[in-house]
Amino acid sequence: MKKRLMTAILAAMLLLLTACSGTAPASRDRTDGSEGKIQISMCLWDKAMSKQLTPWLQEKFPEIEFSFIVGYNTMAYYTDLSRRGEIPDIITCRRLSLNDAAHLSDMLLDLSQTEVVGTFYDSYIENNREPGGAIRWLPMCAEVDGYMANVDLFEQYGIPLPTNYAEFVDAIARFEENGIKGVSTDWRSDYSCLEMMQGSAIPELMSLEGTAWRQKYESEDMSHPVGLDDQVWPAVFQKFAQYLTDIRVQPEDADFRWNQVSPMFVAGELAILRATANDCSVTRQNTGINCVMLPYFGETSDDNWILTYPLCQLAVSQKVDENPAKREAVMKVLDAIFSEEGQSRLASGAAVLSYNKTVSIEMGEALSVVRECVERNHMYMRLASTEIFDISKRVVQKMIKGEYGEGFGPEAAYADFNAQLIANAEAAPAEVLITQETAYPYALTDTGNPAASSLMNTLRKSTGDDIAIGYSNVVSSPVFKGDYTEQQLKWLMGFKTIIYQAEYTGAEVQRLMNGLVNVKEDGSNPIRHQNTIPVTSGMEYTMKRTGNGTYELESITIGGKPLDPDALYRVLLLGEDDYMQSMLYCNCPMPEDLKEKRTELRLYEEDYNSYNILLHLIVTNGQLEAPSAYVTIH
Repeated sequence: MKKRLMTAILAAMLLLLTACSGTAPASRDRTDGSEGKIQISMCLWDKAMSKQLTPWLQEKFPEIEFSFIVGYNTMAYYTDLSRRGEIPDIITCRRLSLNDAAHLSDMLLDLSQTEVVGTFYDSYIENNREPGGAIRWLPMCAEVDGYMANVDLFEQYGIPLPTNYAEFVDAIARFEENGIKGVSTDWRSDYSCLEMMQGSAIPELMSLEGTAWRQKYESEDMSHPVGLDDQVWPAVFQKFAQYLTDIRVQPEDADFRWNQVSPMFVAGELAILRATANDCSVTRQNTGINCVMLPYFGETSDDNWILTYPLCQLAVSQKVDENPAKREAVMKVLDAIFSEEGQSRLASGAAVLSYNKTVSIEMGEALSVVRECVERNHMYMRLASTEIFDISKRVVQKMIKGEYGEGFGPEAAYADFNAQLIANAEAAPAEVLITQETAYPYALTDTGNPAASSLMNTLRKSTGDDIAIGYSNVVSSPVFKGDYTEQQLKWLMGFKTIIYQAEYTGAEVQRLMNGLVNVKEDGSNPIRHQNTIPVTSGMEYTMKRTGNGTYELESITIGGKPLDPDALYRVLLLGEDDYMQSMLYCNCPMPEDLKEKRTELRLYEEDYNSYNILLHLIVTNGQLEAPSAYVTIH
């Protein structure tokens, strides 16, 4: 619901210490030798943006000190930041619609008169234009969504690749007759429900009436929610219900997950899978299957469309206008990001298209069949508000399971969807689990990060371990004074953080810390950005700057005394192996003998994820512990 956004997370979420180049905005306490640089903070929707884009930006703009914040892919995150009046200079989000972002408008720059806006195709940038004419969000290159078809399987059974809807339905029937499922997707995912429903009726949604409704919905007044219209959307549901019939969906399909349907496709048990062009490229590369993307089919080939959505959307804080030099620098950064090289860096090899007239990205074999759609500009940008995602999943699941009656019940499904869309009931207030008495900021200093230290000290005290080491995603927000709900406590810890325990000797702890700080012989650097340094509790260490953006570990102490190489320590480890080990990031895997000694922390016999562990330990402790000085940098 829209209003859930307005009642969502109250926790402060400005600065993120993450393994993926997450850093804090510049702190007055910092002494990193970067005086005189223009400082720009940029919030990333996912760590994927730090594969190639963020290192390239740092190299391209040495006069700028970037603070790359790995945030969350939800407008609820920015809702909270806006309430505090603090948003980064550049913000990104993948799941975005104008009505989700309306409450941020007063805090974002109008980019409609900038040079970068002039590089976009009008039809796509218009989707982001507010009723008053302002454009505050810019769409980054397009993920392509459609059908991934196994060409080898089509050839094996003598079935031609379809070029329109009737041929598509015929191909499905012929595969089903041969014991092969024609088409499917991971119906358990909200995005698949949303995309299959919209994809089945793109001509209706792109009609003048459909476009008019979308503009009305995207610009709605939050006090007067806009429901579905009575012309376009009844036709959409009728067409979608017929589509479900034509592709022979069964009630049990509602439980399909990606890790079920993708292996079916690879095994030749499924001919067509709803997927992205990047999925198609990866499948071709990893399996050797000759697969290509097909469009969402219309009655004729002229009515075929591909569904697209930006890899992310970018906006700029109005506060950059307070400093002319900073504004100029931000605009240079935007120009770079939306350049051909910038978009290629962000895509990191993924098969994408561009919304910009000045950018040409090679489509490759995965997109060869849909090239005609691209050339005709038949690229539909999905409607993707938070509530549309949520409601699409609930309604489509019910349709598939037959809960609306025979024929998938398009009339009842339309009525239910509309009722949910216009409902304005406030969500019940979340239960307060703890009331934190002291705030600890996220601010990098030469003795550590107070918020990160507070979290690590709390976890170590609760588990009774001797040492705690955060080697990647550790903390995702400052610690603030006041009430904490379950969601707010969960958001204290970085995304995908796993908690381990191990018994290491002092010598093994030394080896571990060497790996987390020092550059390797092949040049791989575990600290890709100056703020992504290890966070420790129960242990202090010193390191020095080498002068080229890297660090060198010098000494480790326990309570001020040198680390005993022969002593045995109980160690709590927090982090994400993928960040440290992946060649796309640090390329610094933990030594196998140290990894084998770890066991994932379990508080109960059943699966108990890291966020539940965090909740249990903090609530049991009752407060987040005070931070301590755990590192000295010189």
